[in-house]
Formats: sequence, structure tokens, C-alpha cells
Amino acid sequence: MQTLKFDSNGLLTAVAQDAGTGQVLMVAMMDAQAVDKTIKTKKAHFWSRSRKELWQKGETSGNFLDVQEIKIDCDGDALLLQVIPRGPACHTGNVSCFYSDLDGQNAV
Repeated sequence: MQTLKFDSNGLLTAVAQDAGTGQVLMVAMMDAQAVDKTIKTKKAHFWSRSRKELWQKGETSGNFLDVQEIKIDCDGDALLLQVIPRGPACHTGNVSCFYSDLDGQNAV
């Protein structure tokens, strides 16, 4: 298994992608504990930089991300989580956090 390379804050980037459609749902940070809990529970866990705490996606909303597969990038500093979403991934209620174009308009 390739070694994970966490940054100076002990974090790495994780991309959650719908395993069925391929749509990118969200990007968040993971620390070693979040990676471990995600592997053990098959539910996505992340590290909140703003709250400075571990959190499970869906713990308050019920919109869990069931992890099917975890891939590591070639540098070892990012993960791709293939997931089955149990509701909207975005805290705004949108299916994906990527629903706006850079110019502020809604994506097509």
C-alpha cells in the first residue's frame, strides 16, 4: 500500500465522487483518524478545519456518504472516495457542492 503524505497540518485532500454517476460531490480534508474511521465504518469522515474536529458526513443531516472504494493519487497526498450518497452532499441542499460556474451563474 502506498504511504499517505499528510501536509504540515496533518491533513490531506479528499474528493467524494458518486460511484454510480461519476459526479464530483464535494471536497474536504482528512486527517489520519478520519481516514482510519472511514476505512473501518465505510462511512465518510472528515476533519473540519473551522471547527477543529472530526466529523462524519451526515451525522446531523442524515445525508451519509457510503464509501465503496478509496483510491490514492500518485503523490500520496489526496484520496478519491467512491461513494453512494444518501441525500444531497452539499450543506446547501444541492446534490453536489459544485453547482455554480466561476462567474457566479448556476452551472448547466
